[in-house]
Amino acid sequence: MEENTRRSKEWFGHADKMGFVHRSWLRNQGHPDHMFDGRPVIGICNTWSDLTPCNAHLRDFAQIVKRGVYEAGGFPLEFPVMSLGETIMKPSTMMWRNLVSMDVEESIRANPLDGIVLLTGCDKTTPSTLMGACSVDLPTLVVPGGPMLNGKWRGKDVGSGTLTWQLGEGLKDGSISPADVYEAESCMSRSAGHCMTMGTASSMASTVEALGLTLPGAAAIPAVDARKRVLAHLSGNRIVEMVRENLKISDVLTREAFENAIMVNAAIGGSTNVMIHLTAIAGRLGIKLEIDDFDRIGSRLPMLTNLMPAGEFLMEDFYYAGGLPVVIRELGERLHAGTVSVNGKSIVENSREAVCYDRRVVATFADPVKEEAGIVVLRGNLCPDGAVIKPSAASPELLRHTGAAVVFETIEDYHARIDADDLEIDADSVMVLKGVGPVGYPGMPEVGNMDLPAKLLKQGVKDMVRISDGRMSGTAYGAAVLHVAPESAIGGPLALVKNGDLITLDVPARSLHLHVDDEELARRRAAWSPPPPVAQRGYVKLFIEHVEQADQGCDFDFLRGGSGAEIKRDLH
Repeated sequence: MEENTRRSKEWFGHADKMGFVHRSWLRNQGHPDHMFDGRPVIGICNTWSDLTPCNAHLRDFAQIVKRGVYEAGGFPLEFPVMSLGETIMKPSTMMWRNLVSMDVEESIRANPLDGIVLLTGCDKTTPSTLMGACSVDLPTLVVPGGPMLNGKWRGKDVGSGTLTWQLGEGLKDGSISPADVYEAESCMSRSAGHCMTMGTASSMASTVEALGLTLPGAAAIPAVDARKRVLAHLSGNRIVEMVRENLKISDVLTREAFENAIMVNAAIGGSTNVMIHLTAIAGRLGIKLEIDDFDRIGSRLPMLTNLMPAGEFLMEDFYYAGGLPVVIRELGERLHAGTVSVNGKSIVENSREAVCYDRRVVATFADPVKEEAGIVVLRGNLCPDGAVIKPSAASPELLRHTGAAVVFETIEDYHARIDADDLEIDADSVMVLKGVGPVGYPGMPEVGNMDLPAKLLKQGVKDMVRISDGRMSGTAYGAAVLHVAPESAIGGPLALVKNGDLITLDVPARSLHLHVDDEELARRRAAWSPPPPVAQRGYVKLFIEHVEQADQGCDFDFLRGGSGAEIKRDLH
């Protein structure tokens, strides 16, 4: 991009009153004359926060990126946005994903920025910042914060998130004590970084690399590995070049790039949450992704990585084995080779020389870890707009199952009754949780992998079919049917299910069926009334009134598409 056409020139390139204002106040930070000479101005969008443990190291990373920007002849300016800590915030960070996307979008557009580096890590920090950046459409590059080192507890590797669910089950069946839980805490989380399982954070980091928005090999490098710092420095170099080349985010994020990401997410056994986030990101660019695309493109691909929660290894092992480039090379000709990544080459070209150093961790396409392990989209009278299940995380014998519903009307109802001795439930039952969708909770929390009843855990039951309009953590496991749409809170068929209704899950047939005839469902619908609104003011009210359903990406209806980078009126 020519210097005289850059956005920042409209702030810094005029010898008038407003040029004086824009330059003069920035000079109080000690910027010399040559920072305002027309060089690319790079915004470093930092999701650092002490309240977001996964991103607590990004304050240091911003300084490393700045070094790279300076070295390449750019002018780096760091700015903060609201940070979403999955492990801390209540009731669900999904509630604020769209708010952060608005924060990012408006922060970029309102300021003299020519290119953007997004510092991401924890689950929602990646999609939220990307959604905002897409709506402005400047040259953009992502530096993922990286996973923690492997957890080590009692001589074994343990995975963050996955261990959480294991401890929860152990507390219920008596195999784990509260003292064990305290001991395991620091053993699981022993370094900076996000979850080191193939949970949502790792899945989104891998997805962003598969989209072409990171330098090659970025996703798997542990947060505390010096090579992650090198990548941050090189990313600072590269974003300056991208501005000069005018390589915008829309040039990278084509329809074919999204299809590549769907295939890669299937091959790594990635999180179901990727479906919602990718759909929302694509919507900001006017690219229509539908949930059936994920089934059509990815569900019949094999799983190539042996990573928790569906396998036995962790992200640190994945990096040492060769990382995502090995998976991309294994997928080979199935991927679209004509896309472009932030380094100007396709992800296929970038991965052509990738070497696998441990076939226990990354398998070949010819001899995969699991066959047809991608996310499956279900249809039926219980989910006319779709539902999803991750077969690789479920017990194989439950992928075809019929059982009687045990219904929990709310999350509070579930917590109050799940461990009651008189709860009528057995291993063949189908647990149904209502009211945890985008509108219902609100915010669609990760509660779909409901803990099993204590009395069944003590009998040795390890998995059951569970159905909800909520999500589950990418670190979780089990035969959980998720994202049921339309959700129960707005009158979807899930709202009409009663105790004892037979439900059939048939994953090979892509079917979820409620064995209740249409006349009875009509009677139940006539008697149904929506729950009262949970908020009368503020952002939560806005969220409830404008959030779209899971199959549409849970974005706000007024945020689809983008407004570009133009500012039509000046400061004064």
